[in-house]
Amino acid sequence: MGKIDWRHLTQYPAVRSALVVVGFILIGLTPVVGPIPGPGGVIVFAAGLSLVLRYSAWAKRAYVRFKRKHPNKGEWADWGLRRPSARRRKELREQVALESQDD
Repeated sequence: MGKIDWRHLTQYPAVRSALVVVGFILIGLTPVVGPIPGPGGVIVFAAGLSLVLRYSAWAKRAYVRFKRKHPNKGEWADWGLRRPSARRRKELREQVALESQDD
């Protein structure tokens, strides 16, 4: 038996499905972990949400619909999930704002 290539493991549908299930379990554990002192509930929820959004196509579509309805909340979620697309959009907005100030 050969070595396992961990980088490509998420290409298998069974592994992706398992990660989505783990994400939902983490989201479900959030109310249990929430009362514990510290930011544990927030971290557990963010970890679960990031797993679900990363490996589930329908969750991504639902997230996009949510962001279109609630842009401010979507920005907070992007910031919390450290999404590269959110960083690019923010830099683009700042660049456009600077260009409009120069005019």
